[in-house]
Amino acid sequence: MKQIVALTFILMSSLFTAQEVTFTESQIRQKLDSIKAEGNLLFSLENSSWHSTDLARENNKINADFGGYLTYKTNDTVKTAILNKRKNKVIAEYSFKSNGKKPVIENFSERNLNSFETALKDVREKVISQLSDPKYEVAVPEGFNLNIIIIPFGEKFKTYLIAGTSESNIIPFGNDYLFITDKEGKIISNKKFHSRLIPIMTLMPKDGTVTMSSHSHLRTSPFISATDICTFRLYAPFTNLEEFSVYSTALGAYMIYNYKKDSLIKAKDIK
Repeated sequence: MKQIVALTFILMSSLFTAQEVTFTESQIRQKLDSIKAEGNLLFSLENSSWHSTDLARENNKINADFGGYLTYKTNDTVKTAILNKRKNKVIAEYSFKSNGKKPVIENFSERNLNSFETALKDVREKVISQLSDPKYEVAVPEGFNLNIIIIPFGEKFKTYLIAGTSESNIIPFGNDYLFITDKEGKIISNKKFHSRLIPIMTLMPKDGTVTMSSHSHLRTSPFISATDICTFRLYAPFTNLEEFSVYSTALGAYMIYNYKKDSLIKAKDIK
């Protein structure tokens, strides 16, 4: 019989501060709803990127001229445009709905980038050129990578960096960042959600199975992050986990997210 192990990781995401943080229950609910919506948007975009790039790599003609991709949402559809090596043409386009694993539309007609895609590409390139600045403390641990997700934000753009891995049985929480840029891609503010990578193992020695995962946020980061939700939604379907939690020392409570129910609740204890 396989050993069932409940594994809890308590890790710190920021420096300690004695400042008290208080929210009403209504404010907490509004904040959690907003975070969940942002996390689901990040997942929708990265889900499209994952499946589209896999499909592009499997297509010999597309793969031979693969030069990158752009993913964005338009109405109820998420699109990933595959760029050629010169990055001046779209050579394939995959459209997804309802976070599906298969595109509802595939288009292989070569075309010029539209104005929005050009802006998105320019912002992406400008942000990447700034990430080597030591003040942003962007690091890529060995065996992991960083995936870029860009979202229009009024006249600005949000650029998220989330950890990724091709290793099985790992959920790569942590090592995640948010950069707010102007419309040209110049960084005007930034945030690091966790102080380090938090690689959660989903299998244990001798066929043990992890059934719960949790990490801790201190007072300067009182809430679960949208990147936490996105990362879990991407990797949990390959594991036996359905939910994970974040313990907030500021709120003295857990925030528990279940990806099958798409539910996010605040609770005093993990049941």
